[in-house]
Amino acid sequence: MAGSGFGTLIRLSTFGESHGKAIGGILEGIPAGFTLDFDELQKDLDRRRPGQSAIVTQRKESDKVQFLSGIFDGKTLGTPIGFLVENEDQRSADYSELEKAFRPSHADFTYHQKYGARDHRGGGRSSARETVSRVVAGAIAKQILAQKGIRIDAFVDQIGSLQWTGEWNSGLKELSESTVVRVPSLELAGKMEELIREVRKEGDTIGGRIRCVIEGVPAGLGEPVFDKLHAELGKAMLSINAVKGFEIGSGFDSITMKGSEHNDLFTSDGKTKTNYSGGIQGGISNGMPIDFRVAFKPVATIMQSQETINESFEPVSLSGKGRHDPCVVPRAVPIVEAMAALVILDYYLIQNSYRQ
Repeated sequence: MAGSGFGTLIRLSTFGESHGKAIGGILEGIPAGFTLDFDELQKDLDRRRPGQSAIVTQRKESDKVQFLSGIFDGKTLGTPIGFLVENEDQRSADYSELEKAFRPSHADFTYHQKYGARDHRGGGRSSARETVSRVVAGAIAKQILAQKGIRIDAFVDQIGSLQWTGEWNSGLKELSESTVVRVPSLELAGKMEELIREVRKEGDTIGGRIRCVIEGVPAGLGEPVFDKLHAELGKAMLSINAVKGFEIGSGFDSITMKGSEHNDLFTSDGKTKTNYSGGIQGGISNGMPIDFRVAFKPVATIMQSQETINESFEPVSLSGKGRHDPCVVPRAVPIVEAMAALVILDYYLIQNSYRQ
């Protein structure tokens, strides 16, 4: 399937459908000799796992990863790392109505138009279940980057109209992870959780935003002209299910600023007084924290009756069934971190290849 691979030196290919036997992947390019912490890796999978709280889908999956190759005695071999995560709690009957009908704003229609066939159970390949593989690969990349002093923190900073406006620092990570919505404010977390619960009672869904801050990235990562670092990060984020927007640094707010306001002035150590550039200038990292935001739309499957069409383009009524997230954003935090890690490690290795 074209489009199932990502990266250059660090290359991830994924496979599997939502209601198939397993989800898995092959991760290539990981250098040999790195000792992996499998407990830490599992923690990232648990952060993405369904059923972790009352405000997410209640599908029950243990999401225990099985490594098939590329690791021996807890260390990477430098060869392709093959892995899979079994699907354990499919309820395919919940999706029987979708065999011939298309959910509005979902991938049902477009997959059918492209391939002439599709797995309607849980969305098949278009399901966010596919992101399990990304989290496994990204967790490995994060551990390698951590050994190089690079830290990646993502957190929820908006659900619906509720927005966190504080100043981020890595010390807030524990606080954000202590809330079910993964926002660094206990007061706001309560309001966001209440909002998600209300939306769920209405049979509806709601969107939000994730912010990601990457610290410790050295200056010089990135490629001119088409493979700019922020372009690759944007591609990575926009490949995640339900993502509708990506902005870095000042983002869309920059259109209201003058150049004299927006320019990041240098300090004597080569850093900058401000970080409107979001840590990237000319497509290349400048040594400042990389800071970007990712917008997620409301989940397309809602528990309300909607008018749609079937495969014969006839009008039909359709109401969502099964177990779905009323807001996907809290579970998407480790996915954002994973994709960011894959990009940064890939570009780190590319840059080092120039220096050898």
